[in-house]
Amino acid sequence: MTDPNLQEINRAKVNLETARIAWKELQRFFASGAAIYVSDGLDLVEVAFQFSEDNKLQVERWLVQGQVARVSDAQALAWFEANVEMWAVVVSPYVLVQPLPQ
Repeated sequence: MTDPNLQEINRAKVNLETARIAWKELQRFFASGAAIYVSDGLDLVEVAFQFSEDNKLQVERWLVQGQVARVSDAQALAWFEANVEMWAVVVSPYVLVQPLPQ
């Protein structure tokens, strides 16, 4: 069983690693297939934490529900054209992104 205090420390670390960034600055991650969309109904920090903990069951649920997915070509183009700003966090080898409200 994982120590709850250690989990909270790890969540805090993930939170500190988030940043606001323009989608245009993330193009190389999209091009390499490493950009992962997180729907606005989810907490980006929690999703990143679950990725970092390798919680396959939870990540699979989000994937099946369409709440987490590789960024599609259509999303990437729309965000590029609208110059959308994102919340982003690196959970190697991925960059998880969530559009900020316009």
